Amino acid sequence: MTEATVNTSTGNSSLRDVLELVLDKGIVIVGDIQIKIADVDLLTIKIRLLVCGVDKALEMGINWWQDDPYLSSKAREKEIQQQETLLTRLEKLESSIHNSV
Repeated sequence: MTEATVNTSTGNSSLRDVLELVLDKGIVIVGDIQIKIADVDLLTIKIRLLVCGVDKALEMGINWWQDDPYLSSKAREKEIQQQETLLTRLEKLESSIHNSV
């Protein structure tokens, strides 16, 4: 099995080396799209893409996936607990309203 290589100014690096470097250090790709007619901005789209490893993302303070109930079982459990707490509070409120009437 052969390994793909990329010619760089530092010599030949394998694809694995390049990927490891990108995930370790991170890479940011930025682009803006603007649609104008007669110097009037109609639409602006800002695109930001960050590619890095989880460790690097956490180091940078990026951890949105930990609180997303679709991606994290802990976040899903927390959301279910919050829903159950709200339902319990709602039942108590309804009960106190019916008892006071």
